[in-house]
Amino acid sequence: MVIASTIAADSDALLHSTFASRYVRAPVPRFKMPEKSMPKEAAYQVINDELMLDGNPRLNLASFVTTWMEPECNDLIMASMNKNYVDMDEYPVTTELQNRCVNMIAHLLHAPVGDDETAIGVGTVGSSEAIMLAGLAFKRKWQNKRKAEGKPYDKPNIVTGANVQ
Repeated sequence: MVIASTIAADSDALLHSTFASRYVRAPVPRFKMPEKSMPKEAAYQVINDELMLDGNPRLNLASFVTTWMEPECNDLIMASMNKNYVDMDEYPVTTELQNRCVNMIAHLLHAPVGDDETAIGVGTVGSSEAIMLAGLAFKRKWQNKRKAEGKPYDKPNIVTGANVQ
């Protein structure tokens, strides 16, 4: 979780919601819990109205968030949101599905996996986490190769395209 600290100006202290006004008669404090509760529908509307000011992922051509998926995929994701993927003892079926996906991808990419072997890999929650793990694996493999060759292994030189964020 990223927590950013800001200094609220007087004009920023309250949140005015146009479309939830049927339920929210007075402005809602922006940085504090309101004194009175509001219906869950109104809370949803207030937050959803603010989120509409974000960019549209479908129009973001700078990353891989423009993809579309079937509603059933979205349903599976939502059904799994509350699982802690690190706890493999509590969620063994999720772990098995992850391992099967790793093997499918390994075979799809023609990894050197024998018929009686399984691929080794890891599932990640986000693309940033995935690329960091891949970078660390690449660095470790490079270091081991350099050590075996008797060459320096303390200063890798990784060249990336200008599109790397």
